[in-house]
Amino acid sequence: MLQLSKKLLFAIEAVVDIAYHAGAGPVRSSDISRRQGIPRRYLEQVLQRLVHRGILAGQRGPRGGYRLARERRRIVLGEIVRIVHEVEGAKDPVEEAMGSELGIKVVRPIWQDMQDDMMKRLDGLTVEELCNRARESDIARASAKIPDFSI
Repeated sequence: MLQLSKKLLFAIEAVVDIAYHAGAGPVRSSDISRRQGIPRRYLEQVLQRLVHRGILAGQRGPRGGYRLARERRRIVLGEIVRIVHEVEGAKDPVEEAMGSELGIKVVRPIWQDMQDDMMKRLDGLTVEELCNRARESDIARASAKIPDFSI
């Protein structure tokens, strides 16, 4: 079942934060945690899963952090939702074989249709679009605060 869990919300916010605040170097998880108010214990778990699934790329070391593994216009929210739901391991009650005939033949198909519609919308919404919404909302970018000393 498609539901908004804390872990899902944190994952989406973290990916958009990385995309929005990315500068020349990777974005540190401590900065994401501070900006978004996400507890580090949740954040690291989610970030590692997103690295393993090719959404993010991690860089170790004192200047380490995370960056997008692909262009932000090529990452859709539906992909993030599927990854987090896989991590959460919750079984969708709509897919269970047990239940009443009314539930299986009438109620569950309606729920499945609504879930399918929601996933289509999420599959059509890119991280770039969310970054554009952040910019339109005048959310300050961390990378814009870094002075450029190149000559």
